Amino acid sequence: MRISLCNEVLAHLDFEHQCQYAYELGYDGLEVAPYTLSGNPGNLSEKELLGYKAMAEDAGIAITSLHWLLVAPKGLSIVDPDKTLRDQTFELMYRLIDQCAVLGGSVLVHGSPSQRHLSRDGDRERAEAFFDAAGERAAQAGVTYCIEPLARRETNFINTLSEAVELVKRLDRPHLKTMLDTSAAANTETDTPAQLLETWLPSGLIAHIQVNDRNRRGPGQGDNRFRGVIEALGRHGWAGTLAVEPFIYEPDGQATAARAIGYLRGLMEV
Repeated sequence: MRISLCNEVLAHLDFEHQCQYAYELGYDGLEVAPYTLSGNPGNLSEKELLGYKAMAEDAGIAITSLHWLLVAPKGLSIVDPDKTLRDQTFELMYRLIDQCAVLGGSVLVHGSPSQRHLSRDGDRERAEAFFDAAGERAAQAGVTYCIEPLARRETNFINTLSEAVELVKRLDRPHLKTMLDTSAAANTETDTPAQLLETWLPSGLIAHIQVNDRNRRGPGQGDNRFRGVIEALGRHGWAGTLAVEPFIYEPDGQATAARAIGYLRGLMEV
C-alpha cells in the first residue's frame, strides 16, 4: 500500500519543494487540496496541471488524490436552494474531477462539511443529486469520487460509514464510493477504525483511507493506536493509499509529516 501526505501540511513550501520533501521522508505521493494551488482552482489550465504533475514525477512521487474540494472559492454549497450557486458548485466539482485525472490521481475525497450542512427542506435531496452527478462524472473521467463520513461536530450529513454506504448503494454509481477517516471515525463511530475496516472492506465500497489521531494530530501523536488498522488492511489485501491528514501540526508541519511516516512505516515492517 502507498502512503500519501496531504499537502496542506507543507503549505509553507512551494509545490516543488513539497514534493521533494515528501519524497525525502519516504512518502509515495501527495494528496492535494486544490485551494493550495489556486484561490480559484477551477480556472487552472491543463498546462498548469501538467506542470504540477511533472514536479511530482521529477521528485519521485505521485499525486494520488484530491481533497478539501470546495474550500475555494468561498461561498460554495451543494445544498443551497439558489440554483445559480449550486450550478457554480457543480461546475467546480466537474472541473476538479477532470483535473484529478489530468494530475494522475485516482480518488477525490468529498469532505467539505460546511458546504453540505443540512438546514432547510430539500437540502438532503439537493445533496444527493450532487453526489449522483459526481458519480456519473467520475465514471467519465476514470476516477473515484468518495463521500467522506465526518464527525457530528463538523456537519449533520453523513457522519458514519453505514450512512455513507447506504447512500452509495442507493445511488448505484460504480465510481461513487466512501472512505474512512480514522479521526472522524474515532470521534463518532461506536466501532474502532480497525473494526470498521473489518466490516466494510469486503463490500468494496471503501476506496480511500485517511489516517490521523482523534486529537486531530498525526498518527503516532495521540492515544489512538494504528496497528489494528494496518493489520486489517493487510488481511484484506488493501492495495490503495493511506493519506496522512493531521490538522494540528506540532511542533510544525515538517516535523509532523516526518513523525507520521516513521510511525506508519514502523508498523508495516513488524
